[in-house]
Order: sequence, then C-alpha cells, then structure tokens
Amino acid sequence: MKAAIVDLWQFLGKILRPLRILLVVLLIPLLLSGCVKYDVAVHFAGQHHGEIVQHIKLGERLTNFSSSQTTEWLKSIERRAKKLGGRTKHLGNQDIIVTIPFNNGAELSSKFNQFFNPAVKKDSPSRAAETINLPNFDSQFLLTQDNFFLVQRNRLSYDLDLRSLGVLSENGDIVVSPNSLLDLQFSLETPWGAKDIEDSANGILPKSYDDGHQLLWQLQPGQLNHIEVVFWLPSPLGIGSIVISLLVAGGVYLKYKSFP
Repeated sequence: MKAAIVDLWQFLGKILRPLRILLVVLLIPLLLSGCVKYDVAVHFAGQHHGEIVQHIKLGERLTNFSSSQTTEWLKSIERRAKKLGGRTKHLGNQDIIVTIPFNNGAELSSKFNQFFNPAVKKDSPSRAAETINLPNFDSQFLLTQDNFFLVQRNRLSYDLDLRSLGVLSENGDIVVSPNSLLDLQFSLETPWGAKDIEDSANGILPKSYDDGHQLLWQLQPGQLNHIEVVFWLPSPLGIGSIVISLLVAGGVYLKYKSFP
C-alpha cells in the first residue's frame, strides 16, 4: 500500500503547496475534511480464487478544489491495475472500484506488493521527479501457507508505517492531522472466518462482521500499523481425493457383495 499512499500524499501535496501556512492552518481542515476514503479488501473465495478489491472515493470538496489533479491520480490507479490483469468500475466521476484477481497465495502477495510498491526505474527522470521530497513509507505484505491435505493454514502479516503522513509547516510541525484528510481501511473476507493475532505493540484490533467471516481494520495515518491474522481454507484437491477414494471403496464393496 506504500506507493499508492505516496501517490495519494503527493497528489494532496500538489493541491496544498500553493497555499500559505496560515491558510493551511485555518482553511484546510474545513475544505478537505474527510477528503479521501480508501478501502482495500482481500476476498478469498477458496484456496485457488480470490480478489483484491479497492474502493476509492474522493470528497466533493477536494474534487472541486483541484479537478485536474484528482483525475490524473485516478487514471494512474487504473493503469496500475490493468498491468496486473485488474479492472476498474466507475461509480461516479471521483468514485471507483478496482478489482485485481489472484489464483493462489503467492500470486496474491506478488500482485499486492506490485500494485502498492511498484518498481521505480533508476533511469526514469519523470518518476524520480514525482517521488522527490515525498515522505518515506515502509510497507510489507506477507502470506505464508501450510497444507494439511484437507485444509490449508494461512498466516497473513501486513505492516504499514504511516508516521510520515501529515501536513507540515515550514519548520516541520504538523499543523493538520492526517486523520482529517485520509480514511484508510483494510479488510479480509474468508469462507471459514479468521482469527486476529494480538501479539504486537502496533497491532490494530479489527471489527468483525458476518459472523467472523469478515474482519475490518481502520488504519491510522501518522502511526505504525500492524495486522496479523490466521485463517483456514478448504483444500479442493484433498477433499476430492477423499471423495474419489470413498467412491472407489463403495464400488468395490458393492461388487464383491453381489457375488454369492
């Protein structure tokens, strides 16, 4: 999620840059309150199918404030999703849903990190110009999987350092809380539910929905965010093997039972 938030913060920075510090202090909380809502969800339909779904909604006050910048930023999101086989649905001029499919855990980790942490070419002056003087973010998405024939154990770990976010004055003081500008959420949806692991000082407690099948974390701009969760998925291959074995055993039993 690092690069997406870097781009987002850069986009907000372009809008705020022309304003003097007094206007930032007095007007920005009023003009841009709750200006960006960014929800990232990982949906597991099964062991070999799922989707990364992002819902991005920009506030009307923000779009009126700088329409060209918001359009440019949303187009960059669309291009990045398309490279990963994703699709984009427009719910409005500044309201989109981006869906990126994955077929297994390794592909999920790869696509998630590619989308939110795209490689930057050293010989690309345009990209370097875009990222210069931006705050630094550390982001890591990791999914480890263990197969137990009939089921698969999954452990998801996600770390996102958002301490660099904030609208700064000339002397480096935070004058506008990032929480007033960004609403960031991460959610996980699985067939059998998931269990949050609460063993980290920076861990975030999730809200549970749909009898535990969906967990939702409210990410905190300006802070370290750690998410760790364990969930189980049925193994179609293992279950199929058991069913075939039972059918074969039943057929053999009926065959020999019919003999006198």
